Amino acid sequence: MAKRDYYEILGVSREADADTLKKAYRKLAIRYHPDKNPGDQEAEDKFKEASEAYDVLKDTEKRAAYDRFGHAAFQPGGAYAGAGGGGGGGAGGFHDPFDIFREVFGGGGGGGGGGIFDEIFGGGGGRRGGRAQAGAESAGHDLRYDLEINLKEAAQGVEKEIKYKRPVVCGSCSGSGAAAGSGHDRCHTCGGVGQVSSSRGFISFQQTCPDCRGSGVRIKNPCRDCGGEGRSTQTSKVNVKIPAGADNGTRLRSQGNGEAGIMGGPAGDLYVIVHVKDHEIFERHGDDLFCEIPLKFTLATLGGSVQVPTLSGKVNLKIPSGTQSNQMFKLRGHGLPNLRNGRRGDQLIRVTIDVPKKLNREQQESLKDFAELCGDSTQPIGAGFWAKAKRFFEDL
Repeated sequence: MAKRDYYEILGVSREADADTLKKAYRKLAIRYHPDKNPGDQEAEDKFKEASEAYDVLKDTEKRAAYDRFGHAAFQPGGAYAGAGGGGGGGAGGFHDPFDIFREVFGGGGGGGGGGIFDEIFGGGGGRRGGRAQAGAESAGHDLRYDLEINLKEAAQGVEKEIKYKRPVVCGSCSGSGAAAGSGHDRCHTCGGVGQVSSSRGFISFQQTCPDCRGSGVRIKNPCRDCGGEGRSTQTSKVNVKIPAGADNGTRLRSQGNGEAGIMGGPAGDLYVIVHVKDHEIFERHGDDLFCEIPLKFTLATLGGSVQVPTLSGKVNLKIPSGTQSNQMFKLRGHGLPNLRNGRRGDQLIRVTIDVPKKLNREQQESLKDFAELCGDSTQPIGAGFWAKAKRFFEDL
C-alpha cells in the first residue's frame, strides 16, 4: 500500500513552519496515543504514522529531501537513504515513535518521565503525576475562576470575595480515604508501585494502575462521606485583591486555594482571570481612555469651556474658538495606571459638532443674518476645498 503524504497526515500545508508542525503532531499524538486507545490497532497505526511524518518534516535536511523526491528519498538508493527517515520505512532502521513524543511533550513516552505526558495520560513523576510507591501523595489540580469587574474598579483597584466549589480534604477521614479504624493494603495488581506495564509487540507501555488509580494502595473500608477519595466537594470563599490597572486577561494567583491534594499532598492554586466590562462612555486603549463628546456649534465657534466626565469626576475642558468637528483634546494623567510602574495614561477626547435639528422662526432669521455676514449664502463650501478640487481637475 502506498504511503500517505506526510503533510496530509499532519493536516498542514507544505509551507507550515516548525511551530505549526509541532502543534499538529501534538494534537494527533494526544488523540491516537495507545494509552488513550487501549486495544485499538487503528489508533496505534495512526499514532506511528503521525510520528513518522513529524520525524521527517521537523528535520530541515530530511524535509528538503522529501519535498523533492517524496517517499523515494528514504528508500534504498534514494537521496536520503541511510538517514533513518520515514520512521521505519527507510534504510535507517526502526524509529521509536516515543522518541518524538518525548521531544514534543517534554515527558516520558512510556509513562515514567513526568512533564506534560503525565498531565494528559496520568503517568508517574511530576507535580500531578501518579505515585511511585504505596500511599505516596499527589498534589491537587489548579482551578480557574473568571471574575468580571467594571472599568472604575479596574482603574482604582478593588477587593472582591468570590465563591466557588472545589474538592477539599474530607473532614471525616482527614484525607486518608479510609473509614475510622480501617487502613490500607498494598495494591496486588501493581505491587504498590501505582503503575502497570503492558507490551504491544516490541513496544512496552506503562499506565496508571486501574485498581488503585496510581496510589499503590487499596482501602479496606472506604470512608462513607468521600467514597475513599479522601476529598469532598465544598463551597469555598476567597478574598481577591484586584490591582489598579488590571485589564482583560490579567491573571491573579491565589496559592493553595485550588483542589486539595490526595494522601496529604499539597493543594493546587486558584487562578483568577479578570474581565473588564465595556463602559458606555469610555473606550480603553492600553492605559489610555478615549471618549467622544458633542459640542453646541455656538460653543465650538465662539469658544469657552465645558465639563467632561473622567473616571475620577468632572473636569473643565477649555474649548478654543473655531474648534472643528473631530478635533482631539488630551487630559494628561486621567487614564488608567500601568500595572508595572503605576504611571497613569491619558484621556483622549474627540469633539463632534451638535447641529440643531429644529429652529424657531426667530432663530432661523438670526442665523440667516449671520450667514449673510459670513458670506455663506454665496459660497456655502469653503474656499480651501475648491482650491484642492481645482488642483485635482488640473491633474486629470
